[in-house]
Amino acid sequence: MDQPTLKHLPLLARGKVRDIYDLGERLLLVASDRISAFDVVMPTPIPDKGRLLNGLSLFWFERLADIVPGHIVTTDLSDLQLEDSEAEWLAGRAVIVRKARVLPVEAIARGYIAGSGWKDYQATGTIAGIALPKGLRQADRLPEPIFTPSTKAELGQHDQTIGFDEAASLIGRELAEKVREITLALYSAGVEHAASRGIIVADTKFEFGLIDGELTLVDECLTSDSSRFWPADQWQPGASPPSFDKQFLRDWLETLTDWHKTTPGPELPDDIVARTRERYVEAYERLSGRSFRA
Repeated sequence: MDQPTLKHLPLLARGKVRDIYDLGERLLLVASDRISAFDVVMPTPIPDKGRLLNGLSLFWFERLADIVPGHIVTTDLSDLQLEDSEAEWLAGRAVIVRKARVLPVEAIARGYIAGSGWKDYQATGTIAGIALPKGLRQADRLPEPIFTPSTKAELGQHDQTIGFDEAASLIGRELAEKVREITLALYSAGVEHAASRGIIVADTKFEFGLIDGELTLVDECLTSDSSRFWPADQWQPGASPPSFDKQFLRDWLETLTDWHKTTPGPELPDDIVARTRERYVEAYERLSGRSFRA
């Protein structure tokens, strides 16, 4: 079904993937089926993507709660007085969360060299100002995970990797050090669980906010949108491995000669949509241990 706008609730923001509604002391966070690549939202949705992302986030928020508190209050929407069509759409894709003062940096952990990190390393031998050993190959495992924060770009703009000192200048050094520590702890816990399911978490992105002065994990957690997931049995340094995330879509977009990574994005063919969805489903099922039913 088409995505409805919840007319009786004030729409606070519409991001690349998520819609945020104001509930007064709380927020309603809705994961849509939109997909973005290169910071551009594609005009073609991926069916069930919002439910898959939301379900995987819920799994991780619960599993990692002993490392850092999360912003989720409940998935029970019964008090919202929804119309039947709204309730049907929101089922499995919406959560009520606490309001937070979201930090203006994205917290990225990298355990392998890929994506923009690989490009930066080829150009400078560093990522986010962190010097790395010479001679690393694409998809090589790093000597140890690194924290590489980035700016949070407006819709349609590109995030920019920044050094730790710049992140500290934006949010304060003490808080930046805590974000770095927790980011790497979350990543390590995610890597350990994913490894038991035959998946490598090459890198991932977290967002944090402050709630009553306490650092809190917000938005999503270790999903196929925010992470680079590789099948462990197909990983081989020197080339980009197949993935359980939107890297498949990025790779297809890179083959287009008439699109230059600017808005609007191209319409996606049915086979690209289906194969992208398959990867999201497999990531959800392998990591959560649960079957997905559309």
